[in-house]
Amino acid sequence: MAKHTPTKQQTKQKASEAKDESKPWIRRLGRFGYMSQGFVYILIGVLAFMTAMGVGGDTEDTNGALQTLASMPFGEVVLWLVGIGLMGYVVWMFIRASVDTGHFGKGIKGVFVRAGFVGSALIYASLAFNAFSFATHSGGSGGNDEETYSQILLSQPFGQWIIGAIGIGIIVYALYEGYKAISGLFLKEFKKAEMNKHEWNLTRTIGRMGLVSRAIVFALIGVFLIQTALNADADDTQGMDGALYELSQQPYGQWLLGVVAIGLILFGVYGYFYGRYVHMNFGRK
Repeated sequence: MAKHTPTKQQTKQKASEAKDESKPWIRRLGRFGYMSQGFVYILIGVLAFMTAMGVGGDTEDTNGALQTLASMPFGEVVLWLVGIGLMGYVVWMFIRASVDTGHFGKGIKGVFVRAGFVGSALIYASLAFNAFSFATHSGGSGGNDEETYSQILLSQPFGQWIIGAIGIGIIVYALYEGYKAISGLFLKEFKKAEMNKHEWNLTRTIGRMGLVSRAIVFALIGVFLIQTALNADADDTQGMDGALYELSQQPYGQWLLGVVAIGLILFGVYGYFYGRYVHMNFGRK
């Protein structure tokens, strides 16, 4: 049997990971963060699927899902764990933004990728705050966070242009996620040698379906932001709940919502494998 020869990228990743064994707690926190993110998506997917089947309430965004969890038995304990895990994810995103962990370079691509990490960190920091708030029954941020952010931006010079650029960026990111899913490019991020055959095949299948589903939702969010920019109206801004609701209003909308909801659940399960087996390093430093 021919011996597997690691690629140059894999060699760099292994060298970086071996070099930073003195910081295992950061990796553990980051991995726990990915898993917590996955759990939140599972909860959103379950609630959306219940809505599609006519046994739930309205479609839920992340804050709505957390608020629902708070009312369940032992929900407060789970929310504390989710909040801590998401903060780990936030720390890891800031590390990825400040250090070239993925070797993206210092060009335009690298700048945009790192900016994306910062944006993701801020979004999930807000989500972690809401998890802690619901766990302590002090209430989340309430209302539509996306509309609030849009109102703030619209009041600034060139605010419409900024919102429009963000919307386009989210759509581009969604298309890239879809491309990664269909092409299988996302599999390069995993430590295949540490996974058994069943785990690898399962990750490949649910990863494709989950990433495509999330890409659809993100693309719709981007469209809403562009509408906000064109109309200068923060009411046009919608988050995940608005995107799921928009799906449900299309022809065969309940079927579409059900399929996407299952995809979001699978993305959540994918988050477990991603957190466990993804390459995590601290760049060349």
